[in-house]
Amino acid sequence: MEKPARHKWAFRARFRKNAYGWRGSRLAVKRVREAVSEIRKVARRDPVEGAEGAVIFLEKVSSALAHVDSSSGAIGTAVYRAVAALAQIIAAAPAEDDLRDRWLDRLWQAVSDDNIPYLESLPEYWGEMCVTPERASRQADQFIGIVRTAWGPDPRLRGYFDGTPACLSALLTARRYEEILELLELAPHKFWFYRKFGVRALLAMGRRAEALRYAEDTRGSNEPDRIISEACEEILLSSGLADEAYERYAIEANRKTTYLATFRAVVRKYPDREPLDILKDLVASTPGDEGKWFASARSMGFYDKAIELANLTPCDPRTLTRATRDMAESEPRFAVEAGIAALRWLVGGYGYDITGLDVLEAYDHTMKAAGNAGSADETIERIRTLVASEVYDERFVNKVLGRLL
Repeated sequence: MEKPARHKWAFRARFRKNAYGWRGSRLAVKRVREAVSEIRKVARRDPVEGAEGAVIFLEKVSSALAHVDSSSGAIGTAVYRAVAALAQIIAAAPAEDDLRDRWLDRLWQAVSDDNIPYLESLPEYWGEMCVTPERASRQADQFIGIVRTAWGPDPRLRGYFDGTPACLSALLTARRYEEILELLELAPHKFWFYRKFGVRALLAMGRRAEALRYAEDTRGSNEPDRIISEACEEILLSSGLADEAYERYAIEANRKTTYLATFRAVVRKYPDREPLDILKDLVASTPGDEGKWFASARSMGFYDKAIELANLTPCDPRTLTRATRDMAESEPRFAVEAGIAALRWLVGGYGYDITGLDVLEAYDHTMKAAGNAGSADETIERIRTLVASEVYDERFVNKVLGRLL
């Protein structure tokens, strides 16, 4: 039977050495995402071929991006996500033993050649990519002596070894849990980057309480508190201790890039708790930022609470204006109050790069909502009084709305 033709990788030509210059960050991010998408598509049809593509990409990516400006963090984040996704594709492929061994050799060479480094997170997945405990044990044996030397007492030999997470990951897959803990005792510092494998080892042995203490003992001035809290929270949740998990870790562990995303994450993780109680706890955890929880309250239909928060401390006027626009017909009374709050903060000089159009939109949507609520006359008087009180920035809002009022 004729052997099927191998896939011709489109990304390959785009990741030649020094393919992207200093200002090529945006294009490089796009190409990384396209490459991952192509590999995933092939892997769905042929997992082994997809894994081969993943190995090729990981071999090429660092040298291709060597001269890209990475100061914004965008390209680093894109590659970090790509590494996580492709490591899983490699781990899931039903490859023959010889092929998988060759993949691991090639990947380790890529890690060794990575000077940026873009592949520093790849060794964390080493045990998963080994697949079997036997192979993982052999891989661990190749690294463990060097790790012991790097963490040993001789100052001439101590230092950083990029294979340390690969060793710990392989030991975990090999079920050599006690060796992980013994090895971590040699570490000169308590780094979460390494000690998380100790937590996983303790959990694998069913020693949950010890795992929790081990994680807590890692905290320090340079350690990632949120990530440690997330791990501790998961230990308690998996132990059926949801109340303790919430009280100790829920707020710290679920902080996201926005207040609304944080609220939704906590609500999703603790379905037995009242969302309004969760919201109150989150608000209390950020004194001075009450207004920033407006969108969270609105998302759950807590309209009175949303308006209360919007008037406590500054809230983005554009967020309030969008709420006014969106709710002008379905919840006109709420929309009026949101619009008044938007104008209040505009009069106070709040908001980023505010233009006259922002002021006009806040006014127009508020009056439309007031018409629906049957309170147009009352609302226009409230707006007149509010605008008349303006003293900020040469009375900018007054100038924009003066003729309308």
